[in-house]
Amino acid sequence: LAASVALITFIGYLSCLQNDFINWDDGPYVFENPHIRSLNAAFFRWAFFDFYEMNWHPLTWVSHALDYAVWGLNPLGHHLTNIILHAINTFLVIMLVIRLFDAFKKRTSGSEQEPFLSERSILIAAGVTGLLFGLHPVHVESVAWIAERKDLLCGLFFLLSIVTYTSYAGIDASSKITLSRFFNKYYLITLGFFLFALLSKPMAVTLPLVLLILDWHPFGRIRSFRTLWSSCVEKLPFLALSLLSSVLTVLAQGSGGAMELMGIIPFSTRSLVAVHSLTAYLWKMLWPLELIPYYPYPRDVSLLSLESLAAIALVLGLSAGCIVMVKKQKAWLAAWGYYVVTLLPVLGIVQVGAQSMADRYTYLPGLALFLIIGLAVAWAAGKVRALNRRSPLAKVLSATVAILAFISLCYLTARQIGIWKDSFVLWNYVIEKEPERAPVAYNSRGIAFETKGQFD
Repeated sequence: LAASVALITFIGYLSCLQNDFINWDDGPYVFENPHIRSLNAAFFRWAFFDFYEMNWHPLTWVSHALDYAVWGLNPLGHHLTNIILHAINTFLVIMLVIRLFDAFKKRTSGSEQEPFLSERSILIAAGVTGLLFGLHPVHVESVAWIAERKDLLCGLFFLLSIVTYTSYAGIDASSKITLSRFFNKYYLITLGFFLFALLSKPMAVTLPLVLLILDWHPFGRIRSFRTLWSSCVEKLPFLALSLLSSVLTVLAQGSGGAMELMGIIPFSTRSLVAVHSLTAYLWKMLWPLELIPYYPYPRDVSLLSLESLAAIALVLGLSAGCIVMVKKQKAWLAAWGYYVVTLLPVLGIVQVGAQSMADRYTYLPGLALFLIIGLAVAWAAGKVRALNRRSPLAKVLSATVAILAFISLCYLTARQIGIWKDSFVLWNYVIEKEPERAPVAYNSRGIAFETKGQFD
């Protein structure tokens, strides 16, 4: 199942191979970057000790250098690497979902507290989650944009870290913490993959909190204050790496003035924009028809505006609903917690750049919603199967709906890939959607005309 969905994802993104480099970070990252043109000691010293382009992600630079060594400046090869990485990540998503359900089944088997899913339902939920992760148009930005290689690499090692952690999570958190626990094979591999994720993109800093959420549900390792304390102590090496990565990221972003808006936009405004983003991302994943590569920062943000009040009400309502349901079903609060926690670094509380949000920020956080949809489809499939015994028409209708949904998903993704074809197509699209609030689009399109010698 995982291999099949990964292959479908790979095929779905093959049209990326016809796309060119774009003049938005692809230049300084790849085709104008002199540092990646040789894999020698000087390169590795630069990759690990230089805040180039206001970033510190040495593993991403190594990846671009390897691509340059193989493909030179042929964009096809760089796009191919992105597609392969995304297909592998899709494979890992399905494997991870199945492992999480298996852990839950083992813990609740024979218990009346929470019924566990059948094997058929688990495969349906995992398959739907994988298809949404692989083919959802909101992920096109991370795959079709060569400079966003860091998203894919970070996602790869983030997912590998959690997959490995599922093998470690069988250790009872209430047992006494000894030095041997920190030298457990699976613990060390999990920590190693986490380090690689941080070296790819600092957005992985939230992994320690994600592991704590998983310890609570579905692993059931956190059952009291004592087990919570034990689980937190266990995560200290992870938290130390997160802190170090955060410090380096702030220094890197600050070195080039990427955080200038922090001194201009008050905390209250940034908080309101963050709450709005939490709801906006959910809507864009549920209804992905108005995806834009660049979302300008809103000009007028007011607590009393209908938009702000609606966003606050929705976030509070979702949070309260998940808390109320926690006794009957912990999965809702675990999924909501994962979604909020993984988005925290990019919600704009610490504002970096001039954008208010970006599709690429949903690459890992979107898993929460996709999994909930997968569970809903698995539940519906069970109902349809029961109905089919009385009415064969139910099976035909459900199959038709599934096929139409899959075709729609593929169409929207293919259309979104086309937006990233080259600099002219990209910036014309942004200008069409945001004619007054995106000066960067006009400037970048002007640079594209200049590069082509089209001065008129």
